[in-house]
Amino acid sequence: MNRSHPAVATAERTRRDPEDDPSDPFVAARAAYWKRTPHGSSRWRTASPNLLAELVQAEYRPDHGAAGRPAVASSWDLALARLRHRLRTGEVPTPSECVRLLSGDDRTRAAVFEVWPAVVRHHGRFRAVAAVRQGLRTSRNPDVLPLLLDLAEAERLRPLPPDELVPLSRGKDRRVRHAAWRLLSAHGGTPPPSAGARGEPDAYERVLRSALEGALPSAPEPLGLRTGTLVAQSMLLGHLDRPGEGLSGGLSVLLGSLGDALARTDRIAGVVTVVTACRPELEADPVLLHRRGPGHWVLRLPVDSPHQVRPEEMGRYREETAWWATRLFGALGRPVDVLHVRYADDGSLALAEAARRTGAGLVFTVTPDPHRQVAERHDVPDADPGALRHDLHRVFLADRLVERADRVVGIAGRDAEACELIRHFPQLANEEDGAAPSAPPEGIPPYRPPADGGRRSELLLRAIDRAAGTEGPPAPTVLLSVGRLHPVKQQDVLVRAWIGAGCHRDSVLVLVGGSPLAQDPVERVMRERIDRAVAGCPEARGRLVLLPALSNTDVRLLERSLAAPGSRFRTRYVCPSAKEEFGLAVLEAMEAGLLVAGPVRGGVPHYLVDGVNGLLLDTSGARALGEGLRRLLRVDDEEATSMASRAQRLVRSRYSSTAMARALAGHYLDVARERSGTAAGGRPSGPPHPQPRP
Repeated sequence: MNRSHPAVATAERTRRDPEDDPSDPFVAARAAYWKRTPHGSSRWRTASPNLLAELVQAEYRPDHGAAGRPAVASSWDLALARLRHRLRTGEVPTPSECVRLLSGDDRTRAAVFEVWPAVVRHHGRFRAVAAVRQGLRTSRNPDVLPLLLDLAEAERLRPLPPDELVPLSRGKDRRVRHAAWRLLSAHGGTPPPSAGARGEPDAYERVLRSALEGALPSAPEPLGLRTGTLVAQSMLLGHLDRPGEGLSGGLSVLLGSLGDALARTDRIAGVVTVVTACRPELEADPVLLHRRGPGHWVLRLPVDSPHQVRPEEMGRYREETAWWATRLFGALGRPVDVLHVRYADDGSLALAEAARRTGAGLVFTVTPDPHRQVAERHDVPDADPGALRHDLHRVFLADRLVERADRVVGIAGRDAEACELIRHFPQLANEEDGAAPSAPPEGIPPYRPPADGGRRSELLLRAIDRAAGTEGPPAPTVLLSVGRLHPVKQQDVLVRAWIGAGCHRDSVLVLVGGSPLAQDPVERVMRERIDRAVAGCPEARGRLVLLPALSNTDVRLLERSLAAPGSRFRTRYVCPSAKEEFGLAVLEAMEAGLLVAGPVRGGVPHYLVDGVNGLLLDTSGARALGEGLRRLLRVDDEEATSMASRAQRLVRSRYSSTAMARALAGHYLDVARERSGTAAGGRPSGPPHPQPRP
C-alpha cells in the first residue's frame, strides 16, 4: 500500500462498506455517554492491545476503565482523551493546566483554545493572567510562546508590561512576532516597525499591519447590501473558482452558486463567502474583499503559510484564523448575522469562535464522517495510530460544533429523516426530542451555455476522438468521470476495475480532474497509481484520457455534448467514490442527460434509484466496481435513454440551487430572529453562548 501522503493512507480504509453493526463499540460508547443505552459495548474485535479501545475508554467512560496501565496509549494520548471528557461534562480545567497542556500536539492545543473562554470566566482573569505570565517567562519550548500570546489576546489579558512585550514584537520568530503584534493591538498599542527576516516585510506582514492600523474595507456602501439578514458561508480549503484542483471539489461549485442564489432570496441582505489566502496568493492579490456578483462577496482570510493550507495543517492556524475572521467581520460595515460552516475541522471551529466574538449566529452542517468508519478503520491489528488520532480529533470537533451551533442541519441521504445522524450524534436526540435535524436537499444552478459553446465543445472532444480511434462503428462507449484527484474519489480503483473487468476493450475512460501543474502531493500519488495501473496494458493506456480540471461551465458543456442525441459517442457517467455525502457532480451529469452510475454508500441513493433513473455501484474494491462497470456497459441505448430522461426530469424539478437557497434562508432567518430575541432578553434553546467581545 502506498502511504506516501497521510491523506492517502487514511482514505484507504473508507473503501470497505460493511453493513451497519448495532454492536459497533465506538457507536455504543458514544450512545452510553449521552445515556441513549444503559451500558457501552466492551466487545472489541481484536484481542491484542488496542489503541482505539484505550482512547475511547479514557474519553467516554474513564470511570469504568480496566485495571492496569494502558498497553498502547501514551501519556499524552490519555491526557488529551481525559481533557475531552472533562470538556464534554462541563468541567473547567485551571489556567495553569491549560498552559501546561500547550506543550502537547495541535489536537491538544485545539481543546485548550476551545475551553479557554470558559476557563477565564470560571477561574477569573487574575488567575488566567498569572498562568500565562508564568508560562511566558519560564517556557523553554519555542512553539509554546506564540500560543501563550494567543491565549492572552483571545481574552484581552495583559500578561506582560509593554517593556517585555515590545521586544517580542521585534523578534525573528514570525509566529511570536505576529502574535505579539495582535496582543499589542488588542490593548490599543501600535506594533513597532519590522523589516522581516530579509529586509522587507512580505505580503502577509504587509496585510497584517494594514489590518492592525484599520486600513480595511469598512463602509457598508461597497457591499451593496439590501435590508435583511447578512449571511456568511465558509470554504477554507481549496479555491472557490477552481473546482477539481487540489482540495477544491463540489463544495466550491455549490457555495458559488448557492451564494449567488441566496443573494437573490427575499429577506437576505447579502452573502459573504469566506475563503483563505496564503502568502503567495496575497503577493499576487493583497485585496481581501472581492465582489463575486450582485449581493455576493468573497472575503479572504490571510494565512501565514507558504502554500495553500491543507486539512492536517489547519490546527496550527486556528487562533490566527479566528482573529482574522473576527477582525474582518467587524470591518464589513454591518454585523454578520449568521455564519454557516460545513466541515468538522479546526478551521470551522475557528470561525465558530469568531461568530461567538462578533455575536453572529452559527449554523453547522453535520455529517457522520468519520464516525461511521472509526471502528472499521481502527479496530484492526494494522490500524494507523496517526489516522486514529486524527479521526478522534475530528469527532471531537464535530461535537463542539454541534454544541456551539444555534441550528444543526444534515445532508439528505438514503434515509430522508437522517436517522443515521442520531446514531452517530446521540446528543442530537437529546436536544431535539428524538427528531433528526432538517436535511435540506442540495442543488445545482441552471445551465447557461457559453457564447462560444460550439468551438469549446469541439476542443474538449478532440482528445476523446483520438482515444476512440477511427475503427468505424460501433464506436466504443465513453465512460466519463469528473472529480478532484483524491483517494476518496478512487480514480485509481476505477482504472484498475476498468482494466481488470476487460472494459477497456469496449470503452474509452475519460477522467477529468487535478491541477495541470501537478504540485499537490495527493494528486501526485494518485497519478502515480493510475500510471502503475495502465503500465502493463498498452491497449488500456491508449484508451485512457486524462484531462485536467475544467471550469464548471466546461464540464457541463462537455457532458451536454456527449449526451446530445446527435453525439458521435455512446456515453455513460460513472462516479467511483468510496462515498459521496451528496454528489453534486452526479447531479450535474444527470441533469445533462447522461446515464449515471454512482456509489451505493452515502447520499446518492437518496435521489438515484437503481435500475430506474441510473445504477448504484458497489465501490468497495476494484473487483466489485468492475462488475458494476460491466453492468453499466450492458445497458442498451433505449433503456439508457429512458433512465437518463427520468433522472434529468428529477434533477430539474427538485435539485436546484434556488430551492436550496430558499430552504436554507428559512433556517438563517429563524436563527437571526432567535438571536435578536436573545438580545432583547430572551434566549434561544441550545448551549449557552458567551457574550461577544467588545
